[in-house]
Amino acid sequence: MQEILLELEKRDVTGKAVKHLRAQGIVPAVIHDHGKESVHVSGEYGPLLKAYMAAGKHHPIQLKAAGKQYTALIKFAEFSPKKHELRHIVFNAVKANQKVTAEIPVHLKLEEGNEVTPAERAGLVVLRQLEAVEVEATAKELPDALFFDGEKLAAVGDHATVADLVVPKGVTVKTEPEHQLAAVFEPSALQAANDAAGGDADEEEATADVDAGEAAEGLDAEKAAESAESKEA
Repeated sequence: MQEILLELEKRDVTGKAVKHLRAQGIVPAVIHDHGKESVHVSGEYGPLLKAYMAAGKHHPIQLKAAGKQYTALIKFAEFSPKKHELRHIVFNAVKANQKVTAEIPVHLKLEEGNEVTPAERAGLVVLRQLEAVEVEATAKELPDALFFDGEKLAAVGDHATVADLVVPKGVTVKTEPEHQLAAVFEPSALQAANDAAGGDADEEEATADVDAGEAAEGLDAEKAAESAESKEA
């Protein structure tokens, strides 16, 4: 991935007053720097959202803010629960030789020309059970993604675990090696399990519960961010 550059402005507005910044398309942010006093900054919505979408919480960003240069990782990004708009970002400044932990996306790798696993080509179902793993590495050695061999998923019962990931030198995976990444099932077996659990009705109910939980979590995050801003005032 190309280097991600982001220029931010120092801000004096804190507490509940930051809502006026958001109304102008400005997102408040904070840079934590190795125990030093936090730097209060802000940036235009578009560039900040673009940087977050490109970097996630695992790719270092080159920040220019308050007359200083930082290499930083995104520690926390708050989104509004209803509109899912970016509201606040917390950056952690890191040193070149400092080891950090981050969540790295996990993808299956297929042979050139194949779009799905052998199991799926045979009419079976591959369920993904883990989308990311926690790793430790210096910021410059953090990978953008880790991969496992999807061609090994061919028959019912086949599975891949964290131990099957191809891990580059300098990177340590902290997630348990026996944790499953994906597994192969018969479609009929999954349908039977779904029927036994109550079918589509229960699935819709479960989805509603998840949506409600996510909304509550979003509101809690919003209150936490506002509380943090209030304390900054």
